[in-house]
Amino acid sequence: MSVRDSWGVRLTRAGRGMPVVRRTRAVRRTRAARLALAVPLLAVALAGCGIRATEVPTDFGPAPSRVPCALTGPDITTQSSRGILVQVFLLCSSQLAPVDRTVRIEAGPAETDRVRAAQALLDELSEPPSDAEKQANYTTGVPQGLTVSGPNSGDPDDTLRLSTPPARLPSYARAQIICTFSDSEAASDDGTVTLGGPGTDVPRRYECTEEVRSRPGTETPPSTEAEGT
Repeated sequence: MSVRDSWGVRLTRAGRGMPVVRRTRAVRRTRAARLALAVPLLAVALAGCGIRATEVPTDFGPAPSRVPCALTGPDITTQSSRGILVQVFLLCSSQLAPVDRTVRIEAGPAETDRVRAAQALLDELSEPPSDAEKQANYTTGVPQGLTVSGPNSGDPDDTLRLSTPPARLPSYARAQIICTFSDSEAASDDGTVTLGGPGTDVPRRYECTEEVRSRPGTETPPSTEAEGT
């Protein structure tokens, strides 16, 4: 036997004459309450497992931006009027990055052109970055006071001898010098750079590779012993 209550829900009787009420709305409310209770319990369980619970959707805000290693292009006409436009490699984001500079090279015998060009580049590399370069996160690892001279007797004609042996220079400085020289008049005809120290050590031919430009702090420039004249 069944009747309907004031909600219009059907009432039935079962066992010992006790009524069993099937209220659709009441069941839904009970399920919602159980779900609401289960959510914080699940979050606690996840936290105990080392899993960080978050609400969905989550707004993390804009992705962090990186300052690019780039400068506004120089006024080549104005720069050229003050000297020769050259390119040197500075440090930015732990990599080598080319920067345009202007240098003045004093006149002299043709056979010393390579040495004078190399010294002008060394001076630029050891100069502190300009304000614009600092704002773009450029730095340099080349120490000030570094000098260069020509070959010793018996050295290849394209040898450049630094006042500090290349092997004793900081890795960043050595990479800056080699890559800057390799893209200039200081380089040998094949694009390598022949360097030695102030003594009688045998000079070596160094290469500036993509790996050296990308990882100057850890990548050693490839080199081979230079044969004498």
